[in-house]
Amino acid sequence: MTAPSPAAGRRGRSHRAAAPLAAASLLVAGAALTGCGQQRDSGVYTVLNSSTDESYHRWDARAMARCGERLGVGIEQQSVPAAQVMTKALRMASSKSLPDIVQFDASEMPTFAEAGGLVGLRTLGLSTEDIPRGIVGFGSYKGTYYGAARSVNTLALFYDEDVLAKAGVRVPTTWDELREAAKKLTRGKRYGLALSAGGAEDGVFQFTPFMWSNGGDETELDSPQVVGALDYWKALLADGSLSKSTVSWTQADVNDQFMAGNAAMMINGPWQVETLNSKKSLHWGIARIPVPRRGADSIGPLGGAVLTVPDTGDEQRERTAGRIVACLAGAKEQLTYALNSWMVPANAKAAATWRKQVPELAALADQVAVARSRTAKLGAGWPGVSLALQSAFQSALTGQSSEAALKRAEQRATSGN
Repeated sequence: MTAPSPAAGRRGRSHRAAAPLAAASLLVAGAALTGCGQQRDSGVYTVLNSSTDESYHRWDARAMARCGERLGVGIEQQSVPAAQVMTKALRMASSKSLPDIVQFDASEMPTFAEAGGLVGLRTLGLSTEDIPRGIVGFGSYKGTYYGAARSVNTLALFYDEDVLAKAGVRVPTTWDELREAAKKLTRGKRYGLALSAGGAEDGVFQFTPFMWSNGGDETELDSPQVVGALDYWKALLADGSLSKSTVSWTQADVNDQFMAGNAAMMINGPWQVETLNSKKSLHWGIARIPVPRRGADSIGPLGGAVLTVPDTGDEQRERTAGRIVACLAGAKEQLTYALNSWMVPANAKAAATWRKQVPELAALADQVAVARSRTAKLGAGWPGVSLALQSAFQSALTGQSSEAALKRAEQRATSGN
């Protein structure tokens, strides 16, 4: 699926500034394209990823061992924190030591793709059959499929079943119901709802369902629809249903608060399920994120990582790297990975099997079905918009009007200043 041009803004703006991205793009163009100059072990292939968590590192190691045995090669993973993958890849590019495969967060992938630093996966023989169009777009840039997702995720509304039952509160489905439920469930040290509005991508990720479901989008940050979404967050804060610490919480912090009984509901993702299940006394449920008007689609962000093959100049290694990606992202490995991680398989057939095996997460599968990629409209311009929104949250939730904060965000996103 071809990503719409950044010129698609409703006011006819010609571009989205990507100043925070410019230096990285230049490095990719100047360094990644020089290829890999170092001598490689012809039988060992490297994968750079963010699987620093012990469980994820172990799952990946096992998947790589299975694929390596199948393909007759050795596969080693190099894991760094997610925030460092791009920086690490750039350093390796500058020293001509790029790995054979890089697992990028899908929102970062366009940076390398824009500069020509990645190889199109279809040219390496990978098929997108049985991959839903939206997920193909998730791993594409300007119509070229660069990133294969093993699984995808999105956000949902998690709730404490016991707390809601005791308070006689039904699971909310609309914004009005969510606001009323959150007010009723706020008691003592417990807030009705927890979400992340922190000054990082976590907060932006959590804002997109409210922005998109209200008819707004990233091409016009100061539109009435985006203002209305941020005003809704401000209303929850003014009601006392959100903690004032919301402006500094990550999604991990939100989960900690929910597990500690300090929030009756939370906006979060399936990566928290393993931790939630570790507390046997916590009986939690999951539902789609409430919408402004009954009957509207609850549109969340597609999240997750994609496996890419850097353009190293060694076509033979690139072809083998493509076979490794095809194996790791194959339906069988997707299902295994998704069942371990509680994510949703990217392959439609694998997802259908997954849904039968984890029916308690059916709402998540429903949410994924209409979810969007953050970079679909803006491509490599997304990080600049994200930074502008992060600043807007901090301003609006600490006193400034949503309209003023988002007007400034729009100026920053357009000019890069």
